[in-house]
Amino acid sequence: MSDAKELMAPDGKVNPIDTDYQVGQDNVVVNVGPLGLDIHNRVFAISALLVIAFVVLTLAFQSQVEPMFSGLRGWLTSNLDWFFIASGNIFVLVCLGLALSPLGKVRLGGTEATPDYTYLGWFSMLFAAGMGIGLMFFGVSEPLSHFSSSLGGTSLENGVRTDWAPLGAAAGNAEEAARLGMAATIYHWGLHPWAIYAVLALGLALFSFNKGLPLTMRSVFYPLLGERIWGWPGHIIDILAVLATLFGLATSLGFGAAQASSGLNYLFGIPEGDTTQIILVVLITIIALVSVIAGLDAGVKRLSEINMVLALMLLLFVIAVGPTLAIISGVFSNLGAYLEYLPALANPVGREDVNFSQGWTAFYWAWWISWSPFVGMFIARVSRGRTVREFMVSVLLVPSAACVLWMSVFGGTAISQVVNDGYQAVTQAALPLQLFTMLDVLPLAQITSFIAIILVVVFFITSSDSGSLVIDVIAAGGKVDAPTPQRVFWCTFEGLVAIALILGGGLVALQAMSVSTGFPFTVVLLVACIAVVKGLASEPRAN
Repeated sequence: MSDAKELMAPDGKVNPIDTDYQVGQDNVVVNVGPLGLDIHNRVFAISALLVIAFVVLTLAFQSQVEPMFSGLRGWLTSNLDWFFIASGNIFVLVCLGLALSPLGKVRLGGTEATPDYTYLGWFSMLFAAGMGIGLMFFGVSEPLSHFSSSLGGTSLENGVRTDWAPLGAAAGNAEEAARLGMAATIYHWGLHPWAIYAVLALGLALFSFNKGLPLTMRSVFYPLLGERIWGWPGHIIDILAVLATLFGLATSLGFGAAQASSGLNYLFGIPEGDTTQIILVVLITIIALVSVIAGLDAGVKRLSEINMVLALMLLLFVIAVGPTLAIISGVFSNLGAYLEYLPALANPVGREDVNFSQGWTAFYWAWWISWSPFVGMFIARVSRGRTVREFMVSVLLVPSAACVLWMSVFGGTAISQVVNDGYQAVTQAALPLQLFTMLDVLPLAQITSFIAIILVVVFFITSSDSGSLVIDVIAAGGKVDAPTPQRVFWCTFEGLVAIALILGGGLVALQAMSVSTGFPFTVVLLVACIAVVKGLASEPRAN
C-alpha cells in the first residue's frame, strides 16, 4: 500500500482498498543543487503549462481579453444559473441524508479512532477554514446591496430594470427589506457553501484515513473508476482540481487587493487603481513566499492565530459600539428570515430575479466549488476520529453559525445606519469601500479601519500559503511532504494569475474565471457524491 497508509494508519476496523499503487510512483524527481522537485509528471506539467499560457496570453492581449471575460461570465451565469443552484441543493440534501442515515455511524480513521483535536480546537479550525477575504469584502456590501435592491423592488442588470422577485415584495418596506437582505446573504454564506465543502472533505478523509489511498482528488472516485484513477481519468480529475483551486484563490486575492487598495486610499490617500492593486498583490505574494519557506507551523499557523484574534476583536468592538440590542436580536430574526425565504431563494427554475440568481448565486456557488479542494482538504486533515454524523452536523452548522453572526453584525450595523440614522454614504460607496465607510461613523474609525486592512492582508497571505500547499499536494500525486520549491512555484503563480485577471478586466474577469473553472468541477463533485456514498456503504460502523 501507499506510504500515506503508514502516516495515517487506521485504528480499529476499516475496509481498506487493496491496490498496488504507491504514492509518488508516477512522479519525476529532480535535484539541482540544494533545490529539488518531486512532481506528478502529468498533473503538474499540464496544470503548470495551462496556467503559464493563461498568464502570458492575458498579459499580452489585455484589451482583447477584457470583453471576452465579461461575455464569458454573462453567458455562463445566464445559461447555467439553474445548474449551479440545483447542484447546491443536491449537496445540502446529500449531507443531511448522510447525517440522518445509518451511514452516519461510520467513523473516519476506523471504528476505534479517536479525534486528533478537542471540540474547541476543531470548531476553531472549522471556523477559520472558510473564513477570510470573502467575509471582509462582502460582510457589509452584500447585505446592503440586497437590502437596497429589495427595498426598491427592482435592480439594474446590464442597464435594464428587473424585478427582484421572488423577493420584490419588500418594495418600500424598510423592515422587510432588511429581513430579505439578510436572508439572501445568509443563503450565500450558510448551509449551501458548507455542504459543498463537507461533501469533498468527507470524501478525502474517508478514502485517505479509512481506505488507505493518497490524499488527492482522484482517490474519491475509486468506487466508480477502480484502478483507472491512476490513469488519465484520475489525471483529468486532479488537473481540474488544481485549476479550480488556483483560479478560485486568484479570485479571492483579487477581491482582497481591491478592498485593501480602497482602504489605503480612504485612510491615507494612496491612489486607487490597477497599479496599487498589483503592487499589493506583489508585496503580499512575497510575504506569502516567506511564510511558505518558513513552513506550516511557523508560517500559516501563526498568521492564522493572529488573524483570528484580530477578527474576533473587530467583531466584538462593532457589537459593543454599534446598535448592540438590534445586532443581538437581529441574529435570531435573520435566521428566521433565512428559513422563511429559503425555498424561494433555492428555487432553480422560473426565476425572475436575474440580478440575484445569476449575478450573485450562480457566481457564489461556482466560487465556493472552486475553493472546495482547498477548504475540503484542510477540513479532512483535521477531522480524523469523527463519525460521519458528527462531521456533517459540525461542518454544516458551526461555520454557518459563525457566518450568520459575522454578517448580522457588520451587515446589520450598516443597514441600521441607513434606516435609523439616515447615513447614505455607506450605500453610495463602492463595494470594496463599504466596510470602511460603515466603520467611519463608529468610534476609533482610523484604528478599526487599519485593523480591517491588516485582516484583509493577512487573510490574503494565509490563503495564498495554504492554497499553494493544497495545490502542491494534488500536483505531487498526493505527497504531503513534497519539496518547498514546488509550493514556491504555485504561490508565485497564484499572484501572477491574480495580476493577469486584474489587468484583464478587474472583478468581472476574476468572477468569469471562477465561474469557468467552477462549472466542470461542479460536475466532478456531483459524481463524487455517488462515490462517497458507495465508499461509506462498505465501511464498518462504530458502536
